[in-house]
Amino acid sequence: MKLNDLRPAKGAVHSTKRIGRGQGSGRGGTSTRGHKGQKSRSGYSRKRGFEGGQLPLQARLPKRGFNSRNRIAYVPLNFSRIQEIAEKYNLDNITLDVLRDNGILRKNELVKILAYGELKKGVSVEAHAASKKAVELMERFGGSISFIK
Repeated sequence: MKLNDLRPAKGAVHSTKRIGRGQGSGRGGTSTRGHKGQKSRSGYSRKRGFEGGQLPLQARLPKRGFNSRNRIAYVPLNFSRIQEIAEKYNLDNITLDVLRDNGILRKNELVKILAYGELKKGVSVEAHAASKKAVELMERFGGSISFIK
């Protein structure tokens, strides 16, 4: 057997229907599109979400919400979470690299320190932002927050 001897099985290959090639083809005239109407015209393609002229679902439902282009999304880091991380990894200095290496942060995420929970000891933390209360309490516990731009 050679590559040039290979053939598909008998009856496996069918010739394509040649539509719109005259009456002798058996598919002339309307070319299997029926009579008149939008779908019989050349160039017709139904739009996504089209419901036959009925007002589509996405137009019937009310608009909701707004996404600001200028919003800066921070990952919140509460005092309780900071305490948990400091105890688990035995740290006095929590940097963004430590958070990324331990799967707490993704590559380009920004961190904001919030004063929810309790700190048992002062820890120095790197962050992009912090609430006023968090800065106040962190200094009271003997820790510090260094801001990164």
